[in-house]
Amino acid sequence: VQLQESGGGLVQAGGSLRLSCTASGSIVSIVAMGWYRQAPGKQRELVAHITSGGSIHYADSVKGRFTISRDNGKDTVYLQMNSLKPEDTAVYSCHLEGGLVQYWGQGTQVTVSS
Repeated sequence: VQLQESGGGLVQAGGSLRLSCTASGSIVSIVAMGWYRQAPGKQRELVAHITSGGSIHYADSVKGRFTISRDNGKDTVYLQMNSLKPEDTAVYSCHLEGGLVQYWGQGTQVTVSS
C-alpha cells in the first residue's frame, strides 16, 4: 500500500492550503485515514482523522480552522486548512489504519510565514 500526498507549500498567515492523500495498492479494508504533523523539535501529533463510518476527530488546536473529508470511492482523504498560523508549520503525514496494519505517507511540508 502506498500513500501519495500533495498540496503542501508556503503560505502567509491567514491563508489556506488543501492537502490530499490517495491510497493505492492491495487495500483490504480501511478503518480510518487521517493526518499527523511534526514540527521541528516536537513530537508528532494527530491533526485529524476520519473513520470509515464517518466519525471525525480533530486536535483542539485546529478545530474550527481545518476540515477533513474523504472520498471513499477514490480512497482519498483531504485536509482543508484555513486561517493558517505560523504554529501550523510542520511536516504533515498521511496515515491509513487498516485494522492490524497501518501505513504512512512520506510527508509534505507546510510552512506558514508571519
